Amino acid sequence: MKISSPGLAGALLAAFLFVCLGQLKAQAGDVAAVEAALMKKVAENIEQHRKGDAEITFREESGKPIANAAVEVEQISSQFLFGCIIFDLVEEDGGYRPEQFKRMFKDLFNFAVFPFYWAGYEPRQGMPEWESMLPVIEWCKANGIVTKGHPLVWPASSGKPRWLADYPMEETFNYLQYRVKNVVGGFKGDIDIWDVFNEPVNITAWDAPNAGSWGRQPWDTNLDLVEKAFRWAHSANPRATLILNEFYQIAIPETRQSFYDLVKELQRRGAPLSGLGIQAHEPREEWYPPKRVWETFDKLAELGLPLHITEFHPQSGNKEITGGWRSGTWTEQAQADFAEQMYRLAFGHPAVVSFNIWGLSDRNSWLPKGGLIDEEYRPKPIYDRLKKLIREEWHTSLSAKSDAAGMVKFRGFYGSYKVTLRTADGRERQFELNLQKGGEVRTVFTAVKYPYAK
Repeated sequence: MKISSPGLAGALLAAFLFVCLGQLKAQAGDVAAVEAALMKKVAENIEQHRKGDAEITFREESGKPIANAAVEVEQISSQFLFGCIIFDLVEEDGGYRPEQFKRMFKDLFNFAVFPFYWAGYEPRQGMPEWESMLPVIEWCKANGIVTKGHPLVWPASSGKPRWLADYPMEETFNYLQYRVKNVVGGFKGDIDIWDVFNEPVNITAWDAPNAGSWGRQPWDTNLDLVEKAFRWAHSANPRATLILNEFYQIAIPETRQSFYDLVKELQRRGAPLSGLGIQAHEPREEWYPPKRVWETFDKLAELGLPLHITEFHPQSGNKEITGGWRSGTWTEQAQADFAEQMYRLAFGHPAVVSFNIWGLSDRNSWLPKGGLIDEEYRPKPIYDRLKKLIREEWHTSLSAKSDAAGMVKFRGFYGSYKVTLRTADGRERQFELNLQKGGEVRTVFTAVKYPYAK
């Protein structure tokens, strides 16, 4: 049909645009409604699962309650692990502006991931380069930062040193076993959390003709080697937290199911798994629908192991947002919004115990503009947003007066606390309190008669 009237053509175009705009508005409304409903549940879960009740009673040595004393309660650490890779500081020269890096790291995180890629850790056979890690580990210890190593076994070609190719395949397994036991045992007490096996259902088998190739594999492709790796690591440090790590679990249900089936069989065999790792940066430009994220947590929680968000890396380089849930480009604002949503989802699910972001600075970011601070260490919106969550909203601090029974009650986030008591006669004492998931805290502190050093 030929339309000759400009007026009619314009009217049809206007009608078409009106319908499209209405659909977009409806879609945006649906997105907002779904997110609002889920975030309401998340907020309720945080209050229920991330906080506990504490009851503190202050008494004199005689047993008399200390009434009307000033009490300050300050959380000094979180039971939940908020982490980031600390690869920058392990560089030979200590990285760019190391002291500023440390300050900005410590101000946000209580969890640090160290690089143990075999090719970089042992580029020359028998000469592992572990010395540069020691001062960084000591700094972490001094600042209450929990440490983790990543990864021990990675079948990808980039997960193997070049010199390994000089040996028959069967012999490489012996070297791998020695590596796992040597690293886990050698760092026992310094690093007690490990990503033992990386990406078992998305990489071909260690000894396959096309070893190291990418693409979803049958769930049992690496089964036997995964089991051995966990047993090797456990024998070297029976108290270590040992994690199986994989990507595409949120984005692709089939991959999630393959991972699930692998873990079920490992559990049936009695393999010493103690955590499941969820990489959250593939596809790299996708904004995950929050409902799918929650469904992933629910599904993997069925396995009865703690969940770890091991690799989260949203970008701010103005690439197009993919996935169909949100639209637009990955600006710094979008990066901050997505990060806040993901952190809330993870903190709001009772099975999740840690959340690790894959890079503090744009200077050494794996994906361009994926850091929380720019190349000159200026905070981006995502840094400020996460700091507000971790250090303010999910942090407990209060001032109170003890009642007639010498008691102060509060509900706070799980973690460790410093409690300061100031009596009317000028005495001051400080106490430590641990509020841990699994029960309320009822404790009695006794204030001695002499003043505490002010």
